[in-house]
Amino acid sequence: MTQITFWYDFASTYSYLAAMRVEDVASKSGVEVNWQPFLLGPIFVAQGWTDSPFNIYEAKGKYMWRDMARLAEDQGLPFKRPEAFPQNSLLACRVACLGRDQGWGADFTRATYAAQFGQGRTIATSEDLAPVLDDLGLNSADVLAQATSPDGKLALRHSTDAAIAAGVFGAPSFTTPDGELFWGSDRLEQAVTWAAAHSG
Repeated sequence: MTQITFWYDFASTYSYLAAMRVEDVASKSGVEVNWQPFLLGPIFVAQGWTDSPFNIYEAKGKYMWRDMARLAEDQGLPFKRPEAFPQNSLLACRVACLGRDQGWGADFTRATYAAQFGQGRTIATSEDLAPVLDDLGLNSADVLAQATSPDGKLALRHSTDAAIAAGVFGAPSFTTPDGELFWGSDRLEQAVTWAAAHSG
């Protein structure tokens, strides 16, 4: 079965929308999803940004929040703007990398996005993420210890390097086995269609 790779960072608003529907959209075309968390920060720094472009450009940010509210309503998703934006996503992305390798990454990702952009909760610290992990039936203390171990840190670094190597410059992004890159939640269907049609 062919697949698309779904690149996301928890600091990305539009990745919330993509995370909540990517598997449904892909499964309808017989496409699997490879969930790949990464950090946008190093990519933004390489472009000369020290903050989210939605904060740097006020009009763009104002539009994004209104757009998110509209799109979430269209998808039947709750939406609440967190007090801090962007949140520090380092720990959440490390946990997501661990979950990817242990088989619960997609569930953790959806639950964390729902907490952050569905309920407006903070997700930056161990105290923030422990309830999310516990609600998934995981041992939060053990998971957080593994995610912050040297191997856990290295896993996220490798994932971010892989995103850069794939040409990813924003989130959400999708890549296909033949190297095509699609950027934005609104390109999800196109990415899936391309992957299904060019599966070899």
